[in-house]
Amino acid sequence: MQKGAPDQSPHDPTGLELARSIANSVGAQQRRRRKHPKHSAPVDQVRSGAAPDDRDPKLLSAALDRLVEAKGWSTDLSVRALLARWPVLVGPTNAAHSWPESYADTVLTVRAESTVWATSLRTMAPQLVAKLNEQLGDGTVTRVKVLGPQGPSWKKGPLSIRDGRGPRDTYG
Repeated sequence: MQKGAPDQSPHDPTGLELARSIANSVGAQQRRRRKHPKHSAPVDQVRSGAAPDDRDPKLLSAALDRLVEAKGWSTDLSVRALLARWPVLVGPTNAAHSWPESYADTVLTVRAESTVWATSLRTMAPQLVAKLNEQLGDGTVTRVKVLGPQGPSWKKGPLSIRDGRGPRDTYG
């Protein structure tokens, strides 16, 4: 050996000694990083375990149920779901000639295609209120307002005259 030359050990053909030295240097770097406070995890950090908690993913249906309950939409959604089955409520013949138009402030508004069908629905309105309250809960619907067909609109364009002459003598 020469003076000042580094001490060289015999060559390891398996590379095991080289792997150990790399692993030790990486381990030493990790130990040094852990000592720094900015890299360490807070002591009071709550960790998730095997049991379910609030941070776990939720089903979409459960999230929607919570949203509906928080916003107070459950009654409106129940009414709309029931009105989607309009033929079951009023019968297929009446349903072919009428449709629910709106629900607001416990009043259900129904539109009929003619005055005859509107009269027919008005006669059955008390039974319809009872049937709706039976399925939705008492007081959900207090009145069924039945409207006849809408007449033609004579308003043409944004510059029409309010309270103008109207239909004149054409519709008597």
